[in-house]
Formats: sequence, structure tokens, C-alpha cells
Amino acid sequence: MVNYFLIQYINQLHLLINTLYILLTGKVLFTPKKDEPVKKEYRKLEVDELPLFDIPKKLDFNQLLKEYEIAKGKVLKPVRLRKNKQPLPSNIKCPCCNAPHTYIYDNNGGRGALKCKVCNATFSSNPKQLKEVILRCPHCGKTLEKIKQRDDFDIFKCRNNKCTYYLNKLKSMTSEEKAKFKSDPQSFKVRYIFREFNIDFKPLSKDNPITPKVFLPKIMSSSHTFGLILTYYVNYGISSRKTAALMKDVHGIKLSHQTVLNYVDAASYSLEYFVNNYEYDLSDSFCGDETYIRVNGKWHYIFFFFDAVKKIILSHRVSPHRDTETAIKAINDVLIKFKKIPETLNLITDGNPIYLLARQFFACHDIHFDVTQVIGLTNEDEVSREYRPLKQIIERLNRSFKGNYRSTGGFKSDSGSVSYVSVFTAYFNFLKTHQSLNNKVPVQLPELEKLPTMPARWCKLIQIAEDFCISQATA
Repeated sequence: MVNYFLIQYINQLHLLINTLYILLTGKVLFTPKKDEPVKKEYRKLEVDELPLFDIPKKLDFNQLLKEYEIAKGKVLKPVRLRKNKQPLPSNIKCPCCNAPHTYIYDNNGGRGALKCKVCNATFSSNPKQLKEVILRCPHCGKTLEKIKQRDDFDIFKCRNNKCTYYLNKLKSMTSEEKAKFKSDPQSFKVRYIFREFNIDFKPLSKDNPITPKVFLPKIMSSSHTFGLILTYYVNYGISSRKTAALMKDVHGIKLSHQTVLNYVDAASYSLEYFVNNYEYDLSDSFCGDETYIRVNGKWHYIFFFFDAVKKIILSHRVSPHRDTETAIKAINDVLIKFKKIPETLNLITDGNPIYLLARQFFACHDIHFDVTQVIGLTNEDEVSREYRPLKQIIERLNRSFKGNYRSTGGFKSDSGSVSYVSVFTAYFNFLKTHQSLNNKVPVQLPELEKLPTMPARWCKLIQIAEDFCISQATA
């Protein structure tokens, strides 16, 4: 009874202190920590079509010098420096005709602009800004100007006031919008914009074959024990600690929860490559979405792409950021599973513009497909009404994953989260039956259908994955 009154007294003091602190500072002293992910609205942006890529002709400065001598009757002399002027570094050459530094002079008083005396080309002294390709507006043909630099891309804008894109945008404004545009022009997008990616990523590139980390015959426990652990932990979404307790209480096998995690990590090493590079028989309905996962106390994202008809997970990228680079890699996971990319390939996503930017990245590499975005929760347009079922299918996949993942309580490392998502994807594609598929698994392997129990199927699947990795490495 004394303890009860003491707890009540402490709670009253807590409330009193918090109230006084709010009155004095206007802030809350004790704020309960939220354990739910903060749903941040993504930035809405408009992605324009690709620009015109103008590849300048390469000239030979030696040939130009000969032509000048024939035309003028005299030799074109190198640049003569003025007093107190330092010569340019010897490594600077004209990007247009390859003339040496002796024929190049400062064109704007030391602010970085140079000009070639041989071909009259102007360029920057910064080698990173020497462009092999000139970007031009597809509406007016004017050269695009670089205005901003982001982590993943540089932003270029058309500054031409006579550009048809700019004039049409102004013409389509209402009188209220025009008045607002005069006072706040930054709130309107009226000029053509292109984002040039600087991501070091090669599209349609596959991972190299790997050697399995752990072979089943070499683990300390039997293969049946290994299969039991994966069945409890992955199929039924039981935590590693409860899985270890089950193995002891039901099967009389004593092991630690860390051993459970180690076995899952070992299985994922082979399964990851196998799942990503298996030749699936795919349909023509694909959808993608992101969901949350907790890693090292922070919320991360999983980018799922899914064959909505065959119920096959095609991509399962884990990332701390919901960014364009991860979207590009997730879509690449889908594309590499085609022998030939269909001309009518269409990916259904939410309204996040990173998927439109990803499409633009692939288009710059001459890889084309469509992205249809289903925006909002209600069918307010024809696109939403037509493609809403696909969006709901990927949402059900997210709920299925969360139902299995919730018992883990999150992961302590990035590698732990990747391992879990890899084995879950293998289970979902090769072992889990689906009611919509007449209670069959999405990818049917004859070797697994003969086996009567799930632990045996897990062991056989890992053996198939190991053999697949070895065959690919020796091919």
C-alpha cells in the first residue's frame, strides 16, 4: 500500500513539474518518445522530358593552324601575355581542338573563363565542368544553364524568355495565378528543368557470383535443426529469443538467440544472389512501394517491387533514405530479370517523384519504360481508378512483411536487416503458398515439391541456392 501511494505521489510531482515548465518556457519538459515512423511528405516536383544532347565536333588544332597559314599568309602566333600576367598551367588544353596552353588566354579577368585562339571556343578552367555533351532545351534549342548542385544530380534550367515552354506556362495561368506569380515567382514552375545524374551506377548490371559463406554439412547443428530455425523465425514470424526457447522446450536442442541470427545470416548469403538472379517467368503487371523497417534504433525504408499476378518479389532494397539512387537500384533489380525489356513495360508506384527521376536516369542510358503513379487514397481520376488494385496488392505485401517482421523489434545493424529481408523474399517466392494462386507457391521448384515438411524444404532451397552460386562462379 505504501508503494502504491509513493507511485501516485511521484506521478503528481511529475505532472506539476511539467505544468510549471510549460507555463515558464512554453515547452514540454517530458515528451514521450514516439515509436512510430514519422511519415514525411515527399517533395512534389515535375519531371520534364529529356533535353537535346548536342555533341560538339572535335577539331584538330594542327589542321586549323595550317588552314590559317594558307588563308592569311602568315603563322598564327601563340598568346602573348601582358605584363604581370601569369601563364596558364601546361596541363590545360582546349576541349574542342586540343590546342596547348600557349594558345589559350584568360577571357574574363581571372574568373575562370578561357578562350582558345585557334578555334575561338570558350570553356571553363575547371576540368569538372568541361562537357563532352552540350545540353539544350528541347523547346527552344538554347543551351541549359546549371543553377544548382545536389548530392545525386545537377539541375539545369532554360533561361530563355522567348522559350515556348516558358511562354505557354505563363499563358495558361489564370489572372489570380498571374498576380501571385508577380509577388512570389518561386512558387511556380514556369521554365524547363533537367536533372543530370552524377550517380556512379551502371544500369542492368548484375552482382558477381559469390561463394557460399556456410555449407550445410559444415554447420554445428543438423540440417533439420537449421530448417526448423528458419521455419519458426521466418515463416511464422517468431522472434529469435522465442525461437531459441522453442528449440529447447519442444525439441530439446539448446542454442542461443544469437545462433538463430547467425544461421539466418548464413542462409541469406546464398539466398540473396539466388533470389536476385533466378530466371523468373513474369507477367506484365508490376508495382512498387516503400515500407518501414527499424535498424539500429532508426527507421529505414524497404523498396519492394512486385509481380502482382505471379506474386513474386522482384526487388527488396533496404536504405536509410527514400532517395532517387535507391529507387534506381530497385528498378534495376526488376529490369535485369528480363531477357529483353518489354516495350510496353509499365511500373505502378505511388506519387513519390523519385520514380520519375529514376525513369529519366534510365532514359539517359537509352533504357525506356513507363511509370504510372497512383496518387492519394481515393480514385479521383481515371489513372487511379484503373491502377488502384495494383497499388492495393503491394500494400498487402507490405502488411504481410510487417506481420512477420514485427516480432523482431528491429535490427542492430544494416547487415542484419538485409539478411532478414533476403530470407523473407526467398520464403515468399519459393516456399509460401498463396490463396490467389490456388494455394501454390509463386515459383515452383520440382525438388521442393517432393519434400513433406517445411524444414526439409528450407534445407533443399539453400542447397539449390549454393549450387546455383557455384555454377555461376565457374561458368
